Amino acid sequence: MDLVSIRQLNDKDAINDRIFLVKDKNLGVGKTGKSFLTLLLGDQTGQIDARLWDNVEESLSKFEIGDLIKVKGLVQIYNQRKQIIVHRLDKVIDASINIDQYKIKERDIDTHALYSELFHFVQKIENMQLKQLVTDCLQDDEIKPRLLNAPAAKTIHHAHRGGLLEHIVSICKLMDFVGSHYNYLNKDLLFFGAIFHDIGKVWELDTTPQKQIYYTQAGQLLGHMLLSCELIEKKAQRILGFPEDLKMILKHIVLSHHGQLEYGSPKKPMFPEAMIVAMIDDFDSKVDTMMGFINIERQTGEQWSRYHEGFDRYFMLEDLKRKWKV
Repeated sequence: MDLVSIRQLNDKDAINDRIFLVKDKNLGVGKTGKSFLTLLLGDQTGQIDARLWDNVEESLSKFEIGDLIKVKGLVQIYNQRKQIIVHRLDKVIDASINIDQYKIKERDIDTHALYSELFHFVQKIENMQLKQLVTDCLQDDEIKPRLLNAPAAKTIHHAHRGGLLEHIVSICKLMDFVGSHYNYLNKDLLFFGAIFHDIGKVWELDTTPQKQIYYTQAGQLLGHMLLSCELIEKKAQRILGFPEDLKMILKHIVLSHHGQLEYGSPKKPMFPEAMIVAMIDDFDSKVDTMMGFINIERQTGEQWSRYHEGFDRYFMLEDLKRKWKV
């Protein structure tokens, strides 16, 4: 079996029964109308594009994203990047092989430290009823352990254990600045939006023992926005005299935080604090998505990334902070 890692591969290297983790697969059609298979393959040292041109339909049905496959093929340079031309592939069904050996190590996140940091921002909330609602939720015996482990998304941003808490704390830091800079805003609502916009994801997303992220039944049928609003209703009912109009404001922040109807929000943001929550959520998500992609691509040793369909561009991989650091 070929044991050479992705980072060690060079142009014209033969691939002989090398095992890779399938990170993505897509069926394409060439200019002649012939189908081909595009793959993104990975191991602990990085990832590499691959193309399969023969026996496409048969090969497509053999495996899914997240499986290990054994590949025979050849490395070539295309658009100044290495890729593998696959001649044959088969799914690996050997139960003795640990799939974690083919995954890039997850971020090492101290979620308990992040949880403590989060309460630094909760203490800044001045409205006592709102502070009580947020505190009651974060200290809930069901919610806290879920929050310490929940990802923020299945694949796009902060898609790892503790990613949701990492995303929430990051937005809280930004809201602390934004609320102070634009001092005509209600900073309490900004902190609330940072914490609650995705809180329903503690029930929407879960992970398998193999750390694969999947949507729960509640996530599929209801979604995190509705789950967040149900939580607001449940906790607010237990707080004596909680204002109905404030409850509506809080729910609107949650329901509008995707910003646009076409992005999944049932309502567009209708007051400044709601719009800023949507904007900062989008900003933080995109920064994490971009940097996660770039950091993985840097492991290839290339100067430019592969094409990113979501951002519709290639990224330069040079670390400009390190290069120009004084």
